[in-house]
Amino acid sequence: MTDIRVAIAGERTDLAALLAGLPAEDWDKPTLCAGWRVREVVAHITMPFRMSMPGFVLGMIKARGNFGRLADRQARRDAAELSAVELTESLRQNIDHPWKPPGGGYAGALSHDVIHGLDITVALGIDRRVPEDRLRHILDTMKPRQLQYFGVDLSGIQLRATDLDWSHGTGDELLTGTAQDLLLVLCGRTLPTGHLAGTPADRFTKELVG
Repeated sequence: MTDIRVAIAGERTDLAALLAGLPAEDWDKPTLCAGWRVREVVAHITMPFRMSMPGFVLGMIKARGNFGRLADRQARRDAAELSAVELTESLRQNIDHPWKPPGGGYAGALSHDVIHGLDITVALGIDRRVPEDRLRHILDTMKPRQLQYFGVDLSGIQLRATDLDWSHGTGDELLTGTAQDLLLVLCGRTLPTGHLAGTPADRFTKELVG
């Protein structure tokens, strides 16, 4: 438990430092989250620190029980109301916040921060490597229901990391890349061209514009 809390704090610390150094124009550039700029992704990362449980319940009622709809509405609202400095400070002030996603535990909290951090850095072309221990926490605790949530079809494809001793799935087709890039594949992201190799790579990559 202590180790993963340290990992969460470390990831938030690193991400806050990175965001503090971003040029102003980067906050309006697209990310790997469809329809969200950097500011919407950061608003979403920090949403749990601002939203009370009653507020969450009311938001879910207004969204007719659809969390994706709630998250999108709230991210866009917060991104419009809060400056880049305020969003960064919201993360910095909550380095040790004990938030956990419902049913996800601290592993879910770490996944949330790491994956959305990658949504930003990979899209912006920032060569940041998530520390191995944090990736291991996430990759070793991924559950089938999480993969089902993202809805990515990996039938007949084996994923194999080039930088860690890690693989996922079986099949005649082989998709290779760094562990953090393959984590994004598991989460249904489309990566910039050149991040993946193998016969199925074209299905999971595209030229990013923005």
